[in-house]
Amino acid sequence: MIRDLLHLFFPHVCLSCQLPLLQPEYLVCTDCQFHLPDTKYHDWPENPVAKLFWGRVPLEQATASMFFRKDSRVQHLLHALKYKGQKELGEWMGHHFGLKVKALRSFQSVDVVIPVPLHPKKQQKRGYNQSWWIAKGVARALDLPVADSHLFRRWNTATQTRRSRFGRWTNVSSAFVLKNTRKLEGKHLLLVDDVVTTGATLEACAHELLEIKNTRISIAAMACA
Repeated sequence: MIRDLLHLFFPHVCLSCQLPLLQPEYLVCTDCQFHLPDTKYHDWPENPVAKLFWGRVPLEQATASMFFRKDSRVQHLLHALKYKGQKELGEWMGHHFGLKVKALRSFQSVDVVIPVPLHPKKQQKRGYNQSWWIAKGVARALDLPVADSHLFRRWNTATQTRRSRFGRWTNVSSAFVLKNTRKLEGKHLLLVDDVVTTGATLEACAHELLEIKNTRISIAAMACA
């Protein structure tokens, strides 16, 4: 009764459409969940996200969970995740994606989930790394560890928004560095980020991780623009 009374004055709303959530809805209402634009790329080896990286970096698999469009449900969710402190939404999105791909052969060989790192100054300002929370959800669904103590962002690069593909690459081409990599040797690593546009950031991360002996890399983003 107390909970229902609190919700009357401070209603829990869907982070996509802003309408009140019903019991037992959590973070995203049933209607928005149903209408989220699933790419189904994870079951398609030669999908458009995978093709982004052809000739750029050798990958086992690359995919994105949803389509990103301006003023869409997906944009509202990612905005809430990155700028409104809704870090648990990242775990929810990651777990939702992980359950979709859990039975696929290409994901069954993954050993470790690695989030794309933020620079410490940016993470301190935001309070968390949204990709870490997404990785946490993916890892929980796949029953895998999250490794965030090996790949680091060397410097605080400028935002990628409105940059060209070449500009995005030059902005991040040497922005990442590895530490303490012995535990990752011989592993299949799943690199996780929130949005893939040109793939420059993920490519730069993958190139660094491939310096580790006998590693294989797959990529998963929550949305593709």
